Amino acid sequence: MYAVIQDGGREFRVEPEDIVEVDFRSDRKQGDEIVFDRVLLVRRSETEVLVGTPVVPGAEVHGTVQGAVRGEKLTIYNYKRRKGYHRKKGHRQPFTRVKITGIKA
Repeated sequence: MYAVIQDGGREFRVEPEDIVEVDFRSDRKQGDEIVFDRVLLVRRSETEVLVGTPVVPGAEVHGTVQGAVRGEKLTIYNYKRRKGYHRKKGHRQPFTRVKITGIKA
C-alpha cells in the first residue's frame, strides 16, 4: 500500500515506515503527530487504486515528526564580467523529517 501526498507544493510517494523531509515547520517538535490530508492517490492492492480529483475524499496519511534537519549546502555565485564584481553566498534549507506511520483511505 502506498499513497501520493502533496505538501508545500511538492508531491511525495510514501509507504508506511518511510521517512520523508517536508518543508520546515517551527511549531512541530520531535514526537508530534502530523496528518497529511492532501492525498492525491492511494494504492490499496494490485488492482485497487483510488485517484483523487484533485484529492481522495476522506483519505489521510499519518506521520510522526523525527526532528528538524538541514539540507545540503548550495553555493550561489554572482559576478559581472569585466567589472571586478563577484559575490559568493551559501544556503542550507531547513526541513522537518517525518516518519510515515499509517495510511487511511
